[in-house]
Amino acid sequence: MAKDVQCAVNSCTYWAEENRCNAESIFVAYHSSKQPSNAEETDCQTFERK
Repeated sequence: MAKDVQCAVNSCTYWAEENRCNAESIFVAYHSSKQPSNAEETDCQTFERK
């Protein structure tokens, strides 16, 4: 499991200095019913606006 999760979305509640994510857990989902084949086909469901 990753110890440090990088996040450049500073409008998220869980964003911390040096582009760190400080959420206790991360949930990533995909856009459609097909399995994603690249990062652009996924979404971070953990995002919460500040």
